[in-house]
Amino acid sequence: MQSLKFEYSYRFDDGRTEEFVVHLDPESFDLLDLPPDDLPEWTRLGFHQCFNCPLDVAYDERCPLAVSLVNLVERMGEVTSFVPVSVEVRTGERTMSRTTSAQEGMSSLMGLLVASSGCPHTAYFRPMARFHLPFASTDETIYRAATMYLLAQYFRERVGIEAELDFEGLLDIYAEVETVNKAMAMRLRKAHNDSGVNAIVLLDMFAKSMPVAIEESLETFQGLFHPYLR
Repeated sequence: MQSLKFEYSYRFDDGRTEEFVVHLDPESFDLLDLPPDDLPEWTRLGFHQCFNCPLDVAYDERCPLAVSLVNLVERMGEVTSFVPVSVEVRTGERTMSRTTSAQEGMSSLMGLLVASSGCPHTAYFRPMARFHLPFASTDETIYRAATMYLLAQYFRERVGIEAELDFEGLLDIYAEVETVNKAMAMRLRKAHNDSGVNAIVLLDMFAKSMPVAIEESLETFQGLFHPYLR
């Protein structure tokens, strides 16, 4: 079965371009792209390891999430966060483009890499990686995360695992991801990567907004579902 391919192209005002191609396993949605042979120190598992990390440095030398970001961080390391960039994203189904800041352009690709990296805390977001939506707004992210979680509950019930509909489990997932984001930002600061740190901060804003979003924002979606509520 052919791998899933996502292509990100960054074009800066000075004429510089950077191309990134991400391949995912079509069944597991694992990241297939091999990291560089010479990995930097900040990718070691014990280097600012997340407080909630279930991995053990005795068995795992590298942080899988950090490793997944090496190519992006190393190649975009000299880019200032707010430098404008034209980004084109090509998938098997469509091509999307946007002119934005470097940090936002990196954050969109980071979201895809983080979900497929192999980090136990971000593995829950692999369905969103499969149906990757570049430059998603806050409302789009909330809707996608909520519907993903409810579909997960449907599958849990089908295999005999207790399902829940009050989103407490989703909030727990995002709480763990907040911890991961903070530790990853510390790693990237050690890598002297300004735009990478701010890209992670943008992802963390979504994680922090989820408790309020679940309580308030989902109510604004109810009008869309009137046909189901008759």
